[in-house]
Amino acid sequence: MKVIILAAGYATRLYPLTLTQPKPLLTVAGKPMVDYVLDNLATIPNLDRVYLVTNAKFAGHFERWAENYRAAKTPLNFTIVNDGSTDDTNKLGAIGDLHLVLNRENLDDDIIVVAGDNLFSQTLQEFGSFCAAKNQPVLGIYDVGSMDQARKYGVVDVDQTGRILSFEEKPAHPASSQIGIALYYYPKAVLPLIRQYIAEGNNPDQPGRLIQWLYPRTAVYTWTVPGLWFDIGSKETLEEANRIFGRH
Repeated sequence: MKVIILAAGYATRLYPLTLTQPKPLLTVAGKPMVDYVLDNLATIPNLDRVYLVTNAKFAGHFERWAENYRAAKTPLNFTIVNDGSTDDTNKLGAIGDLHLVLNRENLDDDIIVVAGDNLFSQTLQEFGSFCAAKNQPVLGIYDVGSMDQARKYGVVDVDQTGRILSFEEKPAHPASSQIGIALYYYPKAVLPLIRQYIAEGNNPDQPGRLIQWLYPRTAVYTWTVPGLWFDIGSKETLEEANRIFGRH
C-alpha cells in the first residue's frame, strides 16, 4: 500500500508565515504538522512508500524534511514529487496533483491519500484495517459538533453500513455535523476512475469533489476519525491547535 500526501498548496491565508515555509512544515506543539500525519499513519501495516507531492517553490524543503524524518523515525521510503507549479496561478489542484503522482510514478496499488496539513491526535491503524476489510473507497469523517462549523466543509449523510448516501460541499443547511476530511482510501481497482474524472475535464481542485463524483458510481464508505482533528486554515486555528496539542 502507498501513501500520497498532498502538500502543493501555497496557504496564502497564512502569509507571512507561509511565504518561506510550506504550511505542512509549520510547527504545532513543537513538531511539523506533517509529522502528525505520518506518525499516525505509520502504524498501518504494509505501507511501503510515501509520495509527497509539492510545488517547485517548496520541493527542497520537503526533501530535507523527508531525509530527517526517515533517519529519526521510520524505515519507510519517500519520494518527493515536484508538480512544477510556482504559485496559485499555475497550480494543478489537489486532484490534479493526485493524478500526476498516479501517472508519473506508474502506481498500481492501493493508496491512502491525505492532506499534509491535517492534525491527528490518535493513531490511524484502525483506518488501515477498516479499508483492507472493505476494499472499497473510504472517506475519513469527523464530527465538528455544530451546524455552523459544518457549513464550512463537505457534509456527508450515510446509511446504517456507513456507505455515503449524499455528500454536499459547504451546504447552507447541513444535514448533520459529520464532515468529510482530507483522508481517503482508494483500492487499486478504483484508480482508473480517478483518471476518468480528470479526463472528463472535472474540477481538479478540492479533493472532496472527487468523492462527490465517485459515490454515485461506486460504493464509498466512511470511517470516523478518533480523538482530535484540526484543519489549519488561519492564524487563529493555528494558535488554537498549538494550545490544545501543547496540552496533549
